Amino acid sequence: MPATTTLLAPSILSADFTDLRASIALAEKAGADWMHCDVMDGVFVPNITFGPFIVQAVAACTSMTIDTHLMIADPDRFIADFIKAGSHQITVHQEACPHLHRTVQYIKSLGAKAGVSINPATPVSVLESILPDLDLVLLMSVNPGFGGQKFIPSSVEKIARLHAMRNGLNPGMVIAVDGGITDENAGDVVAAGADALIAGTAFFKATDPVATASKLKGYSRHS
Repeated sequence: MPATTTLLAPSILSADFTDLRASIALAEKAGADWMHCDVMDGVFVPNITFGPFIVQAVAACTSMTIDTHLMIADPDRFIADFIKAGSHQITVHQEACPHLHRTVQYIKSLGAKAGVSINPATPVSVLESILPDLDLVLLMSVNPGFGGQKFIPSSVEKIARLHAMRNGLNPGMVIAVDGGITDENAGDVVAAGADALIAGTAFFKATDPVATASKLKGYSRHS
């Protein structure tokens, strides 16, 4: 299979909220593929970020794919609001959804792509039954709740296991990885099977974000 460029999704959690439009313009200039919106409720994770109004503001500033990660309890209550605000992709947590298949189908029924995320301690085997229905899986390589955390090294092996599952059950599904992504570990992450890198601190806090994006997107992956 021909190699394809790694997808890059800067997380607005690390952006300059005093000038969000400029941060998004910087991501566009750098060739980012998605804008990643981390939604936290202070219940499922120990932090609170923002609601649909920020997603709406991001969507008004860009034509990039809006990739929204719901780190919230009972996400079904808010899925429609985030899609209405402009989200093209909605990712929920397996750990927060007792009726995961229903939630995934609900996202798709509203016209968005459906993703599922799992925490570092959750094995990829829990996704086997739902994998054929997904557009993407987001593997957390840190425990969710805060930006700027250190990458958990065992995540690389976990990515490889998911990659093998994906090839057998749903070859078109995207594998995204979020948490502590840097130029030092991105090569291993992509080599293990990741298609998309979520980068917050590594991108927005870089001395040269455009050069950093070029490095991260430069790792070759195989579809």
